[in-house]
Parts: sequence; structure tokens; C-alpha cells
Amino acid sequence: MIALPAPTDPCATDQVVALTRAWVEHVVIGLNLCPFAKPAHVRQQIEYRVSTATDEAALSQDLLEAMMALVDIPSTTTDTCLLIHPWVLQDFIHYNDFLDVADSLLEEADLSGILQVASFHPGYRFAGTDADDITNCTNRSPFPMLHLLREASLDKAAATLLDASEIVERNLTTLRNTGHSGWEALQQRVIHSASPPANTQPATDSADHCSSVRRE
Repeated sequence: MIALPAPTDPCATDQVVALTRAWVEHVVIGLNLCPFAKPAHVRQQIEYRVSTATDEAALSQDLLEAMMALVDIPSTTTDTCLLIHPWVLQDFIHYNDFLDVADSLLEEADLSGILQVASFHPGYRFAGTDADDITNCTNRSPFPMLHLLREASLDKAAATLLDASEIVERNLTTLRNTGHSGWEALQQRVIHSASPPANTQPATDSADHCSSVRRE
């Protein structure tokens, strides 16, 4: 997991968004792990929303707000949302348990069948795999995050793309071919891509250029 300043740091969220965007570009799209991602990225329909929650109760509130905000916006403006929460649920076991809470929130908000939650985490581990199994990397992200997807968009995309099981098998093959050394090189590329140029001058007022939501 990438080290970050405290959530009270006004520029911490900018760092989170930059690294997450770079991961989407180089890993998710670069390895074609999700065929739905590139169109949304090109059309600037991905919302990068950062939660500064440090406990599950606060994260639950942020998740509910993100759900309601997404359904209130036309899909042509924002089709999907990545709710990134670097300061809570860093442990994958606790994160995995929280997914039941996320599903319950969908039901309580009457959004089951409208939205679904996909999971990504730096320590992601599929059942029955070793911790160092390279195939776990299909769902490993720079930070813990909850991906909100519109069911209608998934149905529309599924009509023109490979079957979900075929996508999963292809992704496993891609990661096996990439290998651990290739994966590490890719992570370095993500970090380098998210880093500002060496000649970038520091801002004089960080509050003017740091915010908690970015779209790409």
C-alpha cells in the first residue's frame, strides 16, 4: 500500500486521485482487464471520489452519498464512480467483510438492480489462492476502493462484448503472462506517471488546487 499523508492534508486527495487515474490508464485499460473502462475513460465519465473516512461508519455514509449522487447524474455525464478510501479498511479481511455492508446499503436505498459494487484493494486475494498468486493482481489497486457501476450500462456493454467468464479467464492469462517482474515494473510506471514533473513549482496556496473529487 502506498504511503500517504494524513487525510487532513489538503493535497492528500489529489495524490490519491493521480495514482488511481494512473492505475486505471496503465493497468485496467493498459492490460485490458475491463473492456468497459476505456470508453468511460475516453468520454470522461469516471468520477474519482475520495473518502477521508477513518472508520466504517463514516465510510458507510460516504458510500451512500456516492450512490445517491451517481443515480442523480445522467450516465452521459458520469457513468461510473470509484469511491477511494485510503484511510480505512486497509486490511483486506476487514474490507472483504465490509462488502456485505455495501450490499445492504444498496438494498436500503432501493438501488439493488440499479447499481452494483465491485471491489478493488491493494491486498486483494481470491478465495483458494496464495497471497502471492499473480492472478490476485486483477483486482489489486493502489488503495482500497469501491467501484459503483450502473447495471444498465453493464447490460448494454455485455451485449457487445465477451461473456463475463471469458473476460475473467482472459485476465487470469494476462496476469500469468505478465508475471511478478512485469507487474512490479507496471507499478513503477503507475507511480512515475502520477508524479509531477521534476521542474513543477509548488503551489503557493494548496487549498486553491486540492479537492476531493476528480473526473477523467
